Amino acid sequence: MLYKRAIPLIIVFVMGLLAFVHEFVPHPLSAAFREEMTTWFRIIGGFGMFIGLYSLLHMHATRIRRKQLGWGYSLFVFLGALGMIVLGLVNEPHGPLGSAPEDGTVFDWFYMNVQVPCGATIFSLLAFFMASAAFRTFRARNLDAALLLGAAVIVMFGRIPLSAMISDVFPQAADVLLEYPNLAAKRGILLGISLGAISQSLRILFGIERSYLGGGSE
Repeated sequence: MLYKRAIPLIIVFVMGLLAFVHEFVPHPLSAAFREEMTTWFRIIGGFGMFIGLYSLLHMHATRIRRKQLGWGYSLFVFLGALGMIVLGLVNEPHGPLGSAPEDGTVFDWFYMNVQVPCGATIFSLLAFFMASAAFRTFRARNLDAALLLGAAVIVMFGRIPLSAMISDVFPQAADVLLEYPNLAAKRGILLGISLGAISQSLRILFGIERSYLGGGSE
């Protein structure tokens, strides 16, 4: 129906316009509006978190029930999520109505001794995958690849203490590469990303991009 699309578009346009005006009109009313909207964003974000949690549990429960490929991993995620929810609600030793989970609670123990080590393990594996990808990529097949390989070797070698023990030239060369050629390319990439974000924001603000409504951009 028309109202299902018109009302969200009007809300997006009005709220986006007010947020835009706030950045350029430093008035107490706009500041109060910003503070009020921040509170509402937190409330909506809380409901969104519950919806996302339900979607996550529902998806993995479906995989477990149908015994789809990799359902064992889904079982691990499902039990882990439910377990942490129960521990957070029980909140031992403060009780369900006590203070939020903090240092010394069972919830904190599981987080620090299960979640944090698992996260560190995943990032460690990611570092090895990155090293493997870099080894396959940095091959001097042509002049551009040779320059990339040389710059990467200089920067990586210049970041370790051994290079400074050999000569101060290596750390200085790494700093020059990071502060000039790398920074110039980085600024160009960030500028392109910023222009793309502005363009996409304007498309959403004026109703050109409507994929968030669930029916595509038409």
